[in-house]
Amino acid sequence: MFKKILIANRGEIACRVIKTAKKMGIATVAVYSDADRYARHVELADEAVHIGAAPSRESYLLADKIIAACKQTGAEAVHPGYGFLSENEAFAKRVEEEGIAFIGPKHYSIAAMGDKIASKKLANEAKVNTIPGWNDAIASAERAVQIAKDIGYPVMIKASAGGGGKGLRVAFNDKEALEGFTACQNEARNSFGDDRIFIEKFVEQPRHIEIQVLGDSHGNVIYLNERECSIQRRHQKVIEEAPSPFISDATRKAMGEQAVALAKAVKYQSAGTVEFVVGKDQDFYFLEMNTRLQVEHPVTECITGVDLVELMIRVAAGEKLPLTQADVKRDGWAIECRINAEDPFRNFLPSTGRLVRFAPPQETMFAADTEHLQGVRVDTGVQDGGEIPMYYDSMIAKLIVHGRDRNEAIAKMREALNGFIIRGISSNIPFQAALLAHPRFVAGDFNTGFIAEHYGLGFHAEDVPHAEPEFLLALAAFANRRYLGRASGISGQMAGHGLKVGQDFVVVALGADGHHKATPVRVTSYEGQTGSSTVQVGARSYALASDSRLGAIRLAGTSNGEPFSAQVERGTPKNTLAIRVQHNGTQLDALVLSPRGAELFTLMPYKAPPDMSRFVLSPMPGLLVEVAVQPGQKVQAGERVAVIEAMKMENVLFAAADGVVGKVLANKGESLAVDQPIVEFA
Repeated sequence: MFKKILIANRGEIACRVIKTAKKMGIATVAVYSDADRYARHVELADEAVHIGAAPSRESYLLADKIIAACKQTGAEAVHPGYGFLSENEAFAKRVEEEGIAFIGPKHYSIAAMGDKIASKKLANEAKVNTIPGWNDAIASAERAVQIAKDIGYPVMIKASAGGGGKGLRVAFNDKEALEGFTACQNEARNSFGDDRIFIEKFVEQPRHIEIQVLGDSHGNVIYLNERECSIQRRHQKVIEEAPSPFISDATRKAMGEQAVALAKAVKYQSAGTVEFVVGKDQDFYFLEMNTRLQVEHPVTECITGVDLVELMIRVAAGEKLPLTQADVKRDGWAIECRINAEDPFRNFLPSTGRLVRFAPPQETMFAADTEHLQGVRVDTGVQDGGEIPMYYDSMIAKLIVHGRDRNEAIAKMREALNGFIIRGISSNIPFQAALLAHPRFVAGDFNTGFIAEHYGLGFHAEDVPHAEPEFLLALAAFANRRYLGRASGISGQMAGHGLKVGQDFVVVALGADGHHKATPVRVTSYEGQTGSSTVQVGARSYALASDSRLGAIRLAGTSNGEPFSAQVERGTPKNTLAIRVQHNGTQLDALVLSPRGAELFTLMPYKAPPDMSRFVLSPMPGLLVEVAVQPGQKVQAGERVAVIEAMKMENVLFAAADGVVGKVLANKGESLAVDQPIVEFA
């Protein structure tokens, strides 16, 4: 067994590999860029080596620097994680040539399967069902349009070296095919250094189901059941679960055996994933093989009780697989939510900056631990006070739950999301909570078009109607009564003028457009020690109790004897006196006033926000890579104005209306803040 390994990655996956290595008694070496000097994976590793500047092409993608770091520290093996160099055939080959073990498949397996064009040809030869398409690299955008017409729209335009949603577009007509080809080529060149593009038929209403395989150097290959990954936004997975609520045991077996046959055909050694697109009649087609560890591997670990990272390390060290196909379990149900640094209310644009607060829910299961299951696990590469840089992927954590069945897993995940505190940057937690509450998700009735169908026009707070809106009002009143309880108990109040707290209040729900809704509530049976109260909202009554510290954001307690978790805090960006309540993906901003105070509040004038329609504003923090207009230029609605890059994604800004450019307020190469003006129209 290795004595020391180097992890050629960052973030949560680097931390995940370090945990297994520590369990196995193996020393670890981290590598880091300028942006990651104080990152969590650097702290967790036994040693750390600086390998370059913040952009990944100047650090994490430099094979020479990583190999030099291995030699400098005496690391005998490299774990590449996912992304970066994990599926780079030349890197795997070079590592082996330098006498360092590669904790992953052999370079020839990566070559055969990691390249989507080559893998599709090989699958065809192995008589595996594949989707109709053009499997050779396409020379030009015009040729791409011709091919797309021949196949028949819709088509999927994909970068051969793509992954993680980069270099992938769906086109429904010639214009989209032309633009999609160019965009995919640029993204692929920037992210992977390989701009080969191919096209295939886009199967409508498909499910994305993948089979986890594991092979060793002794010719053994097994499959560890499937993962359901159909909940995707712009081809990036959002929620993954194992097993799938859709496929039958017969389909599972057939897919698994086909995946194993494919892995054996390329002499596959290590953990890998064979991805299938599955039709509504459970007909399945080979999509691609990911020759690395997947982001969503924890759900498989939960239901099978195996540590995939440990088995990868053991296989790389020449050991035989410790289990056969007959030993593979399928126990309970696991769900994973990817917690991303993005703002769901601003069309999911990246959100970077400092994590002012990062407090995940309490963990009861842990990475690298196969003993404690049926609980909550958080895999992350960040910590309280850390920085989310603009140079890397937007995922900051993975929240994993394991339950006895799917309904229990969904309930656990909703509670865990309710207690997951992130402040300083925006996160997609409200969106995740909304998805988990959607009746079609709960019923298991969805495909890869689910998010586009239900949230095609973006995600808005009003898209998440709370099952019990009175509960949110009760929580606001309950929190306010606790604050008043403390205020009334402060010593030194003048005799006869101490704070007296009544029982009648009005909760004024604040609307963004100045339309507010007032609801009378009655708060009785207040108990100072426990903060328990009974809140009457209309016909509903809530006996609320919580021992959470006053002022803590996470409010855990019971409502009518049933446990709940919510987030409650004083002050919002628009109103320092308001109370913000978040529960099950719904947010309420409210003032809790006396009846007279509520009366007077209705007389307050509404201050409309300033008119910013003359400006093109940066919708997110990022790097301004292009300004496509000049002062005095006439611009038509829909014309390209600027391009901003953040978290490896390009975002093009278009003019909302016809006009003439007055001033250009930001320069190419500038780092922009959210809502910073870029162009002003005359």
